[in-house]
Amino acid sequence: MTDNSIHPEADPSSAQPALQPVSQIIRQRIQASKTRFHANDNIAAFIEPGELDVLLEEVQGKLQGVLESLVIDTVSDHNTQDTGRRVAKMFIHEVFRGRYVPMPALTEFPNAAHLNELMIIGPITVRSACSHHLCPIIGRIWIGVMPNEHSNLIGLSKYARIADWIMSRPQIQEEAVVQLADILQDKIHPDGLAIVMEADHFCMHWRGVKDMDSKMINSVMRGSFLKDPNLRREFLSLRNVKK
Repeated sequence: MTDNSIHPEADPSSAQPALQPVSQIIRQRIQASKTRFHANDNIAAFIEPGELDVLLEEVQGKLQGVLESLVIDTVSDHNTQDTGRRVAKMFIHEVFRGRYVPMPALTEFPNAAHLNELMIIGPITVRSACSHHLCPIIGRIWIGVMPNEHSNLIGLSKYARIADWIMSRPQIQEEAVVQLADILQDKIHPDGLAIVMEADHFCMHWRGVKDMDSKMINSVMRGSFLKDPNLRREFLSLRNVKK
């Protein structure tokens, strides 16, 4: 049996020390700091080296229990013998990775040429998961930036990296776009920032109403994009051309 616990804790009812699950240790650190740890929050600062591998083992064991409760024979069915581990790796290292790793490095450059014209980045393909049902969200993002002479500039690939880091968590689309806008606003300090996200939600396609054609589109407009309707129209029209 895999040992997914660390840090022994005294158990007065037993001669043997009780082992505490690593998930509980991480949770206690977060709670002690009075930090929120919702599904779409990043908790990398509270995970020590080596603990993510131990956490994966713990999640694997819990998922194995889920398969058994679903009355799936993981012993003789060769297709599901290692499903618990595969799903645990997928959650921690892929689809929910944005919760467990630090933000990717964003090299910032001064706006030496004093650029002050509209820049549009996209479409950036993003993948996330609905925090209600853990069903996939697959979509595209367009980012509009109106820099000023004091703005910082970042490389084009960094927009995709930071979007992937934000989206790789269980969440709802409306909150994800706001999180992305907050980080870009803080890093770039533009005159204006606009983000539009269009996505398919498999909690509607795969279950429930099973409507395969519906999409969700939402936006965040800040600074000059919020104040200047002409700039906003230019961004939205160019975004439609790029589709």
